[in-house]
Amino acid sequence: MHFDRWTPEDLLRPLNEAEKKHAPAELFVAGDRSLLRAGPTVAIVGSRDATKAGLARADKLARRLVQHAIVIMSGLAEGIDAAAHLAAMRNGGRTIAVLGTPLDQCFPAKNRALQQEIMRDHLAVSQFPSGTKVGRHTFPIRNRTMALLSDATVIIEAKDGSGSLHQGWEAIRLGRPLYLAKSLFDDASLEFPREFARYGAEELTDETLDTLIEQLPKGPRGAVSPIPF
Repeated sequence: MHFDRWTPEDLLRPLNEAEKKHAPAELFVAGDRSLLRAGPTVAIVGSRDATKAGLARADKLARRLVQHAIVIMSGLAEGIDAAAHLAAMRNGGRTIAVLGTPLDQCFPAKNRALQQEIMRDHLAVSQFPSGTKVGRHTFPIRNRTMALLSDATVIIEAKDGSGSLHQGWEAIRLGRPLYLAKSLFDDASLEFPREFARYGAEELTDETLDTLIEQLPKGPRGAVSPIPF
C-alpha cells in the first residue's frame, strides 16, 4: 500500500536545533496533511486502561478545544486516545492520529474502523515505513514525535511509568506547554505529577484551560519556533 512520504520540515516548517534532535527523518501520511499547518494543535493523551472519569475528562477537553477551532491530536490507542479522537470528530472538529505502527497496520485491532475514518476524513501520521516490526519500543518513539507535532500536550490519566510520560518529558524539553489533569495531582499515590511540576508542568482546571488556549499559536503554524533553553 502506498502512502505519501514527507519530512517533518515539509509538513510543519524549518525545525530548530532542539526539535531536530529527536525528529524522525521522514513521516508517512494518509489524509489531509494541511491539518498540521491549519492552526493550533493540542495532543490529548493518557492511559489505555482508562477509568470512566478519565474518558469523560478526555471527551470534555476535546469538546472544549474544538469550540476554539483547535485540532485534537492523539495516538489512536485504546482508552484516553480514542476518546479524544472520537470527541473531536463527533463535535465537528478535526483530529490527527500519530501511530506507533506503520499506516497499513492497526493497534489495537478494535480501533481499525476509527483509524480508517481518520485516514479518510482527517489525518493519520506514522514515522514507521510499511514492514516495520512493531513492539513496545515503537510507542514511546511515537509519543516523542507527537510532542514535536503538537503545540501543547495534556495528560489526562496515567500511572508512574506510563508511556504517556515520554511525551511529557519531550514536551518539556521542547519548551512546549504541558498540562496534567487536576485529578492526577490529587492522587497522592502518583509521583510523576509533582516531578513534572518542578519542570514547569501546569495543573489543568476549568480556569487554566483558558491559559492553555492563550498560549497556543495564533493562526496557521508557519513561523520558526524559538530555541528553548
